[in-house]
Amino acid sequence: MIVLGISALYHDSAAAIVKDNEIIAAAQEERFTRKKHDNSIPVNAINYCLRTAGITMMDVDDVVYYDNPLLTLDRFIHSVSSLGSDSKYLVENKFEGLIRSRLYVDKLIRNEFGIIGKNDTLNVCEHHVSHAASAFYPSPFESAAILTIDGVGEWATTTIGHGKGNDIEIIEEIDYPHSLGLLYSAFTSFCGFKVNSGDYKFMGLAPYGESKYYNLIKDNIIDIKDDGSYRLNLDFFDFHKGPKMTNQRMAELFDGPAREQESKITKREMDIAASVQKITEEIVENLAKHALEITGENNLVMAGGVALNCVANGKLIKNGIVKNIWVQPAAGDAGCALGCALYSIYGNNKVDRVVNNSDSQKGSYLGPNFSDNEIKKYLEESGYIYHEYNDKQSLYFDTAKMMVEDKVIGWSQGRMEYGPRALGNRSIIGNPMSKKMQSVLNLKIKYRESFRPFAPSVLKEKCKDYFELDIESPYMLLCADVQKNRRCEFDKDYLMSKYSEDMLPIVNIARSDIPAVTHVDYSARIQTVSDDTNPEYYGLIRAFEELSGCGVVINTSFNVRGEPIVCTPNDAYKCFMRTEMDVLVLGNYMLLKEEQPVYHDKSDWRTEYALD
Repeated sequence: MIVLGISALYHDSAAAIVKDNEIIAAAQEERFTRKKHDNSIPVNAINYCLRTAGITMMDVDDVVYYDNPLLTLDRFIHSVSSLGSDSKYLVENKFEGLIRSRLYVDKLIRNEFGIIGKNDTLNVCEHHVSHAASAFYPSPFESAAILTIDGVGEWATTTIGHGKGNDIEIIEEIDYPHSLGLLYSAFTSFCGFKVNSGDYKFMGLAPYGESKYYNLIKDNIIDIKDDGSYRLNLDFFDFHKGPKMTNQRMAELFDGPAREQESKITKREMDIAASVQKITEEIVENLAKHALEITGENNLVMAGGVALNCVANGKLIKNGIVKNIWVQPAAGDAGCALGCALYSIYGNNKVDRVVNNSDSQKGSYLGPNFSDNEIKKYLEESGYIYHEYNDKQSLYFDTAKMMVEDKVIGWSQGRMEYGPRALGNRSIIGNPMSKKMQSVLNLKIKYRESFRPFAPSVLKEKCKDYFELDIESPYMLLCADVQKNRRCEFDKDYLMSKYSEDMLPIVNIARSDIPAVTHVDYSARIQTVSDDTNPEYYGLIRAFEELSGCGVVINTSFNVRGEPIVCTPNDAYKCFMRTEMDVLVLGNYMLLKEEQPVYHDKSDWRTEYALD
């Protein structure tokens, strides 16, 4: 049984292909087109999946779309009807993009490929079922409670489900316009960051603030029940009827207008971020408790955009809400391509599900791979200077030596990651013990705000030596605190008052003996690295540990601000030469910046990518 899953026409288009019990390939369209959050029909991603599976579209048994367009149309009609004369913006600006193209998605796919699978038919899977399937089926659990939280599917914004063997049942649901995902996005926008791409910034800003607006938000904007259900006060929002996420009443409540993008970030934005993060954590904890209670499960799996909030996820472990958790690494809409394919395999076609001790997602290394022969041919034809290694250990130690010298490394190995996190195959890596590395990476490599945090990649067996985390976190989706004996005391409140207009001095103050990956609240977004899942990345970190005594490295995605994570050797080389990166490692080949020919970039690349 071969199934192709597709997500498209909203944001983060992707494709995934599954054969019986094996996930063969999955990738986001943005990685091929170099357009971040590309929402078009994922022609390149589909072709990659078919090519990797060694088949054509004619060989696919089932092609599935991640959303039911008729239910989305139903929501649109109800919204227009309920708004009456206030529906003008929806009718004039949203129907074409949100509804019309989805109603004809089968024709769009057929136009590109001539046929839709061997039966020339496109099947659909409801959005939250796609999310739930992406979380449950690859998980290491025979049964589990399923929690999906996002902006909106067709109607659903939050669902609790139960997975058991091949079966998934959605038990409870919160519907649009009441949405935790849209609440988070609304405040992300109000604080001057872009919806869908700036949510990470908003979460990263929270540790710098105080949750002083927590009660104000609960008293005026959202009503939260003990079971995690909630209702929004729509008087403060515009997303359901107009072009903006919030309105004037929100500005009045927070004593000033929304922050303009790229303007100074003030203490108000920090405190709003901290307050909304606290609200989010409360709702997620209550929902998780309720989901476990009504399903009678000890295991929890999660998907949907809010499941990428690693701080909230980490609190579920820290506060003892759940012991066994698995979060889909492509938790956003891109992951629905995999989810709807898996639902067809297991839910509809009843292929026997095989549960592994870890999971079946292969570390989420499901994207394109480039052989050493392909890389060498590219380098030689381009006239680039490289050093070839026939011994992996020598490559690891030479790279680690440069990291000890605080050099910044572009590291591209094996198959590209599926999902928004770089997990050691398309990563920029560095020395976590450097006090200035966080600001250097942000300002000179990523070209983004200095406060944005970086993740530690730690040897799996050494995790507890550095962090207060007792379980694996292979997908960088859990936050935990740095061990107390590694922390450096500092007066956060004093520094925040002194440097409220410029966070760079705060960023450069050591919070621990691994300061470049320690947030100002002593937390870190952790990736545990296993020799079984990624021997190349594990080998590099082991070499760095032998040379430095530290079993942790900085890991951030291999891209600049506004650019999708690199896919090909050419993508990696361009990013390497456009930034102040020192070293590029492509497979078994190392390139040093000072040895490269003068790089003539024909485009003004800083305007090539839209700021996130």
